Amino acid sequence: MKNSKENITFSTGWKFDNSYTQLPSAFFTKQKPTPVSAPSMVIFNHTLATSLGLNVEAHLTDSENVVFTGSQDLLGTEVFSGNQLPEGAEPLAQAYAGHQFGHFNMLGDGRAILLGEHITPSGVRFDIQLKGAGETAYSRRGDGRAALGAMLREYIISEAMHALGVPTTRSLAVVTTGEPVYRTSVLQGAILTRVAASHIRVGTFQFAASIDDDSAALRALADYTLNRHFSNQLSGMSSGQAAANKYLTFLELVIDRQAKLIARWMHIGFIHGVMNTDNMSICGETIDYGPCAFMDSYDPATVFSSIDQQGRYAFGNQAPIAEWNLVRFAETLLPLLHPDQTSAINIAQTALQTFSEKFRQYWLTGMRAKLGLYTEDADDALLIDGLLNCMEKYDLDYTNTFRALGTEANIKTPMLDFPDFIVWHSLWRKRLLIQDQNLESAKRLMLTTSPAIIPRNHQVELALSAAEAGDFSVLEKLLEALSKPFNNNPKYADYLIPATPSNTPYKTYCGT
Repeated sequence: MKNSKENITFSTGWKFDNSYTQLPSAFFTKQKPTPVSAPSMVIFNHTLATSLGLNVEAHLTDSENVVFTGSQDLLGTEVFSGNQLPEGAEPLAQAYAGHQFGHFNMLGDGRAILLGEHITPSGVRFDIQLKGAGETAYSRRGDGRAALGAMLREYIISEAMHALGVPTTRSLAVVTTGEPVYRTSVLQGAILTRVAASHIRVGTFQFAASIDDDSAALRALADYTLNRHFSNQLSGMSSGQAAANKYLTFLELVIDRQAKLIARWMHIGFIHGVMNTDNMSICGETIDYGPCAFMDSYDPATVFSSIDQQGRYAFGNQAPIAEWNLVRFAETLLPLLHPDQTSAINIAQTALQTFSEKFRQYWLTGMRAKLGLYTEDADDALLIDGLLNCMEKYDLDYTNTFRALGTEANIKTPMLDFPDFIVWHSLWRKRLLIQDQNLESAKRLMLTTSPAIIPRNHQVELALSAAEAGDFSVLEKLLEALSKPFNNNPKYADYLIPATPSNTPYKTYCGT
């Protein structure tokens, strides 16, 4: 991390190959970003830019993120604001549908423009999208713009998730626009440059199914997505197998990736906040960081989103909601699974029945690691539930409890005097001793799977408030700490402390 007033030279290095435009035209509207009056770079992800093969030269190159505090002559700000298109870009807004809190709507990119698909030097394809780039054909009376706080929140959380090892979209840059946006108050406008494996969602398939009587567009989208995201799995099948089974294989692969993703969320206490089908990426990345947050004290009913009045997307509901979303996805694929609808439904139901067990196994594997367990035992689920029950009963911090258990002293001796925790600790200790790995190995496993640092909600809010007031130093320090979440560094001790208890529940907002 660095706070620099030095000029940075950004020579493009873009290599666009825009395959999405080869899909039927109903899936998108070609559209340029709306120019802004006075773009200014706020933060630039130097490390990500380098990995993408963009030619970034800076005097100081030991920083992951470059935070700007003054006016810089950055060649690239015009691109990241949408004022200038990089060579090879074919900007468009994507169409999709979605169930929002259970209600179906026709949607689309209301404030995002996909510049195109950039190919890295290693041949990996990434979408480059500007979020907050102005009105589109799908804005639905919205202004198409985004506020600085919401875009910085996505930058912070998405990069933290990447450092935590969770599949996620990533953030390349945030620029302010020099123009206001109007929400409940007047806010600074900003644009986020988002990098994703793709922006194909469950809602994209729902859109295809809703407009398509003969399934031609749906089949084109399914084939495109298979080739883009699952070609390695398809290459292992014979031509006959692929012809007969590829759409079932597609469904099974999406189910597997979603089960793995949601388990990873649960391991770190992450609450997405708005798991609508249009916010569910087909390739298994976390996408759309609106009213997201991290849980402090363990409670599966935790909800932070101001718009989730019924707790639909509470922490403990995330796996069932993912399964519900997958049912909606499977419904779109029925015409491709079998020409007879009854047979297609049976095929889909059989595949969907695997989700719960897949999720359970991914969750158990990760939770075993957080408890230093290398082996499997039939009673491990009971052991894990026993700890979670203690954490909920005694209002224990989710992240800090797992991290504290990984110290040698706490492995050997209960860290709490509660009778039921002492009983649990004795059971855990016996379980550790029946595996071949010693306690030192168990400790190493725990400390590499249970983070010390997460984006604590109050720390995120402090960084956003300071940034909105023109002070980016708080953001800079937070990003530096979040980039190494498993390190024990006294320098970052403040980021381990939960928020002070308050009678006012913490709330997050979607920012639109």
